[in-house]
Amino acid sequence: MEQHAFFEGKIVPFGEAKISIATHGLNYGTAAFGGLRAYWNADQKKLFIFRPLEHYRRFLNSSKILAMELPHTPESLKQITIDLLRADGWEQDVYVRPLCYKADAGIGVRLHDLRDEVSIFAVAFGAYGKNEDGAHVTISSWRRIDDNIIPARGKISGAYANSALIKTDAIRAGFDEALVLDQNGHISEGTAMNVFMVRDGVLITPPVWDNILEGITRRSVIELAQNELGLKVMERSIDRTEAMICDEMFLTGTAAQVTVVTRVDHRPVGDGKMGPITAQLRSLFSDAVHGRLPKYAHWNVAV
Repeated sequence: MEQHAFFEGKIVPFGEAKISIATHGLNYGTAAFGGLRAYWNADQKKLFIFRPLEHYRRFLNSSKILAMELPHTPESLKQITIDLLRADGWEQDVYVRPLCYKADAGIGVRLHDLRDEVSIFAVAFGAYGKNEDGAHVTISSWRRIDDNIIPARGKISGAYANSALIKTDAIRAGFDEALVLDQNGHISEGTAMNVFMVRDGVLITPPVWDNILEGITRRSVIELAQNELGLKVMERSIDRTEAMICDEMFLTGTAAQVTVVTRVDHRPVGDGKMGPITAQLRSLFSDAVHGRLPKYAHWNVAV
């Protein structure tokens, strides 16, 4: 299989998609990215892109924060992605990475008077973490970026140095993942995932004003919890110690999907194994993204 990329306005062989080491986006982090999954349904012999329009709306919002002017719409980016995946001929689960970046080569920090470009490529992708059925997490000593520093609701490339610091410290300390606090001391996210916990049968997740990424998977899980399980869902701030006494906890994201948390700083979450609500939501989400739930067929776009 020959792999391709969308680069400088056209689909080209992957090896031809190259930039200069002087590119502004590389030197200053003046870029933003997205992350989409496409799931292979072996029974139907179809590849389904999960909620591409929602992903590309967020992607274009991120570009807007960086003062970019792109000649694209969510619909045009969706079609480019379909064309790209067809060119590659994938018959397995893949991860799609769109990137918008300041493309001029040169020195000088700014956002204006620079050329903006978009690239898209796909890679085969399975599990994101090593322990998605029972992750052991720690509370990071690093804090989550703030909306008035680097806007957390945008997937700004340079901001992910914050996530990288958090992740590496957690892994080197023997944990699978980390929870990170915002400047007010509330749990904001994982390294690149939204956080959910269950207390007394209520599903709770941090609100958008606690410096979270406005996750597509997060939104999908909330809909499934309300519509399919009849759960009460609360979007409110979560204190650090609540993570130590909650009944269940899990993390969500395009890459992480629904990752189960079973220990927080050496304390078991609930009885130390995947809880019933998490298990049900995980199963529902998997069925939805693979095109096995007709009720949610509008979430999936066949390639």
